[in-house]
Amino acid sequence: MKEYKNYSLLIHNTFGMDVKAERYVEYDSEKDLRMLIPTLKGKVLHIGGGSNLLFTGNFDGTVLHSAISGIEIVEEVEGENELLVRVGAGVVWDDFVAWAVEHDYGGVENLSIIPGEVGASAVQNIGAYGVEAKDVIVMVETIDLSNGTTRIFANDECNYAYRQSIFKKELKGKYAITYVTYRLQKTPVLKLEYGNLLAVLGDALNDGELPTIKQVRQAIIDIRNAKLPDPKVQGNAGSFFMNPVVSREKFLSIQKDYPQMPFYEVEGGVKIPAGWMIDQCGWKGKALGRAAVHDKQALVLVNLGGATSDEIITLCNTVCKDVKEKFGVDIRPEVNFI
Repeated sequence: MKEYKNYSLLIHNTFGMDVKAERYVEYDSEKDLRMLIPTLKGKVLHIGGGSNLLFTGNFDGTVLHSAISGIEIVEEVEGENELLVRVGAGVVWDDFVAWAVEHDYGGVENLSIIPGEVGASAVQNIGAYGVEAKDVIVMVETIDLSNGTTRIFANDECNYAYRQSIFKKELKGKYAITYVTYRLQKTPVLKLEYGNLLAVLGDALNDGELPTIKQVRQAIIDIRNAKLPDPKVQGNAGSFFMNPVVSREKFLSIQKDYPQMPFYEVEGGVKIPAGWMIDQCGWKGKALGRAAVHDKQALVLVNLGGATSDEIITLCNTVCKDVKEKFGVDIRPEVNFI
């Protein structure tokens, strides 16, 4: 267990905000976390890789970070295609995806190189290319930060929705995730319909053969690397905005004016890419002060260097306002303001 006072969080948030925590503690076991709980006074914030946060100032309280590691197959039934894998909350998400793909286990390959850690995958319900964490999560092991007791949440108890979970809403800040168990496939069932994945994999498909799971992962890595900035080079939190889901009536109204508009049929309505709407408003590549909309992916806001949280929030609010005025659609940040 590591503990620091007046600790810089610069390397713990991908936006590159140079803020400090009054206290920072990293634990690597459930036992250590339980020992910590009686010392937690005042505000407490549990972070992962800091890839979905925008710190708006110093944190006057305790920041917790899990270093619980381990990837373990906990159930494998002979003759069945599924197996259960239990993963420590502190494992880097893409390390887990790489492990699964290396072993030819399917289910998470479409979520390749999403930044962050395993614990956060269960909080944020991360998603990409037609797959969400909720599709593969079986259960989430947690510790109650008020009394140190263990509670296990089955998938249906997590209230998963688009980029939402019970851990982001009703139980926000009340539990620390220690392990997540995922259901993977021994013979992968590929999902290739989303976005431009089929186009990138075209050669393999044209030969009449399905791509391998490794080819799918590499294609997604190539796509994401081509359009998303490296936070080590340019501060960002990946996709800053959630893609809005609108009613079919609203969608048809917009489609009359924009027949080429991309869209995806989803439960409850039609999903319209927020990045496309932002681009239509002329924001791609434009800046306000030291904050900008990325020139290759309008869904991403970037720190051009030395941007303050106020500058990023001002840009966010201005972009949201313009989208609302042009399309009559509200877009909301996916990033958490702390």
